[in-house]
Amino acid sequence: MNGQAPMSASDKKTTHFGFRTVEEDQKAGMVHGVFTNVASKYDIMNDVMSMGIHRLWKDAMMDWLAPRPGQKLLDVAGGTGDISFRFLGRAPGAHATVLDMTESMLVEGRKRAEAGRMAESLDWVVGDAMALPFEANTFDVYTISFGIRNVTRIEDALSEAFRVLRPGGRLMVLEFSQIPNDMMQKAYDLYSFNVIPRMGKLIANDSESYQYLVESIRKFPDQERFAGMIRDAGFENVAYRNLSMGIAALHSGWKI
Repeated sequence: MNGQAPMSASDKKTTHFGFRTVEEDQKAGMVHGVFTNVASKYDIMNDVMSMGIHRLWKDAMMDWLAPRPGQKLLDVAGGTGDISFRFLGRAPGAHATVLDMTESMLVEGRKRAEAGRMAESLDWVVGDAMALPFEANTFDVYTISFGIRNVTRIEDALSEAFRVLRPGGRLMVLEFSQIPNDMMQKAYDLYSFNVIPRMGKLIANDSESYQYLVESIRKFPDQERFAGMIRDAGFENVAYRNLSMGIAALHSGWKI
């Protein structure tokens, strides 16, 4: 006995899982369940939900990132490899490590034709964005695409990004964001909440996972607040660019 009272349920830290309040230590497992459920249909659903626009957003990410030959990329929540494949396609001699907490997503990524062609330049790692299994000052570039909103403690993920980047390294985040126009945001919400879960049911036989994904977008900080979180993690020259009027946004920061 150490004289301390055991932690009660009311003392435990909580976070959000979509619009639900859950204990922090429960969220990772719940998110893992969502992406295990949707892994085999993930790429198809991305195309259907965004009408293919997510591909243009990822290309815009590469345009701003401007990959260089020989760089080492860590692509967190890298899932089926979209970002890493694009990066390696633009940077001869570069190397990419795809990290995701859900092994079934990595399995789907390894099935893609690009994975075979680029096998010597790719690693696939199961891991947690909040506790990266890498030494400090290891990577030139850290990317996370449509993944950081699913992390239990975003601040911890950003701190880990800063730790594993080399001095002069760059962080780039692609994430759904907020449209800076109330009427357009309401119209987009109407589409998201009414259409996307139904698409999930039709294509993946899973409306609940897509209901969570829609709700998680609404809980994510807006552009200015998220930029502030990146600065708080130690990054400098922080900037963002809205995509499709703010439906998504790119955030960039440097470890100086």
